[in-house]
Amino acid sequence: MTHFALKDELLDAQTLRAAGAAAYGGADIGEVLATARLVNGANLDSWYEQWTTTGQRVLALAREQESDGNRESARLAYWRASTYLRTAGVMLMGTPVDSRFAESMTAQRQAFRAGAELMDHSPQVVHIPFEGGSLPGYFFAVDSDPRPRATVILIGGYDSTVEESYFFNGAAALARGYNALMFDGPGQGAALVDQGLLMRPDWENVLPPVVDFLLTRPDVDPARLALIGLSLGAYLAPRAASGEHRLAACIADCGAYDLFDAFLDRLPKPLRSGVESDNHLARKTIADMLTHAAKEPTAGWSLRRGMAVHGAADPMALVMGMREYTLKGFAERITCPTFVCNAEGDDISASAPRLVAALTCEHEFVTFTSAEGAGDHCESGARLLYHARSFGWLDALLRPTD
Repeated sequence: MTHFALKDELLDAQTLRAAGAAAYGGADIGEVLATARLVNGANLDSWYEQWTTTGQRVLALAREQESDGNRESARLAYWRASTYLRTAGVMLMGTPVDSRFAESMTAQRQAFRAGAELMDHSPQVVHIPFEGGSLPGYFFAVDSDPRPRATVILIGGYDSTVEESYFFNGAAALARGYNALMFDGPGQGAALVDQGLLMRPDWENVLPPVVDFLLTRPDVDPARLALIGLSLGAYLAPRAASGEHRLAACIADCGAYDLFDAFLDRLPKPLRSGVESDNHLARKTIADMLTHAAKEPTAGWSLRRGMAVHGAADPMALVMGMREYTLKGFAERITCPTFVCNAEGDDISASAPRLVAALTCEHEFVTFTSAEGAGDHCESGARLLYHARSFGWLDALLRPTD
């Protein structure tokens, strides 16, 4: 993994993630580095305080610029504030819910929407009907022309918000002539925090209502729908595409083929064998290890985050629940052309070749490297390069400017 700003590996990755939004107006490199360097080691209270302070300062700038009639400066400041406020709260994910995390999610959404209102063609806030309720999101149209266009559906990751999806993929799609629908699904963003919808493995059942919703719009071409999944979304998107065959293309950006296997691969062989054979002593040993690890400020974050997202009672229950999160037997059902990528320095996406090997549809596989600055998870520091390759592939299929 590339060392960017901080000694702590996880906090450094989160800093790079925030900086990556700079390519599309969601951050300023100097603000990101200055904030990160004020964080006191791996102290998560300090992390929250420093990123919140920067977010609030930039938010004040946005309001000042808007009051002065400087729309472009205001829009960009609102969006930078959104990134910083999201970054502040994300490290506090866990159970029970930290009120600061919930507050940061609301604040980042409000800042993003304030900026979006200042776009030349602002998005529609949408509520997608879903199992008696709804999923929150945004529909971005390229312009006011009502003709049917190629449209991308964006799926984020474990701790993504729908607002962050704009900087990861939405802005790049719009610039290339695609409409973009982005939403928080079960276990994500506002769907989790405000509605209590927990993550689920069967996104082949989550996506069809989203496609149904899109196809009610006259500005969406039903023959040119693409699905783009980021991080955990790179598992969710192929899983969804295995059962939703109205898609013309699918992109999986740095995900795992099987989440339970990914956990087992990190265990010593004796313990792995014990878990696979359901050995009581092995399972108790691992449960004790996980419980201890979950208490560590940054090393335990993924466990605490996972417990919140999945509604797991303890770390071991979280891990055992991962057995359902697999593309085994599902990847073979994908019928649309599929683009799969991974990053050289990213353990999470190391199993991407297994997805590629299982595909029977037309597909493309790309490994992004550290030598080109793209070796981190989801190419966080090289999104422009990633978009050149992934959208180059997609553009040839869907021809968004036609």
